[in-house]
Amino acid sequence: MRGTLLAAALLAAALVLPARAAEPARGEALAGERGCGACHGAKGVSAQPNIPSLAGQQPEFVTLQLILFRERLRDAPPMPDIAQGLADEQVEALAAFYASLPPAPPADRAPKRDAAVQEGAALAQRLRCGICHLPDYRGQNQVPRIAGQREEFLVHALVGYRDSTRHGTDTNMNAVMYGVSDAEIAAIAHYMAHQ
Repeated sequence: MRGTLLAAALLAAALVLPARAAEPARGEALAGERGCGACHGAKGVSAQPNIPSLAGQQPEFVTLQLILFRERLRDAPPMPDIAQGLADEQVEALAAFYASLPPAPPADRAPKRDAAVQEGAALAQRLRCGICHLPDYRGQNQVPRIAGQREEFLVHALVGYRDSTRHGTDTNMNAVMYGVSDAEIAAIAHYMAHQ
């Protein structure tokens, strides 16, 4: 049943996206009405630990995640509850708004540690992160932007993939992260946060 619902959500995202171009201004108004900035930041740059920044995020990725939340196929409280009642057009508008914002590091980003950046860069190359997320880690289509993302959020997400407590729309990330140590995850997250 869950697989059928996931397939339906993916199909809905694929059918909705090419049909029309969403207006970022509508998404900005909706983000204000829904209070999205309280957690994700007024300009999409999160100031809260473990809350991802959405500025510059791929619109297809945001659309897919909101559909998964709305259909309760992804559990990351409070998002499944917040996404209830969003129409497809509203999902697209929110995605267009966040995609239109310039990405920026959070104001409280940890200082750059050169040794961790070097180790993270080597691990990212070994794990081939640049294949799906692109060499500059800006993401593409349904693959998220990870460059400049909150470091502790990246750690949380990568540990979830490794430990199979987080699942994407496929199992690629779970497979990639299998056997990666906590120290290696910390180095990758630090590297990505400073891109």
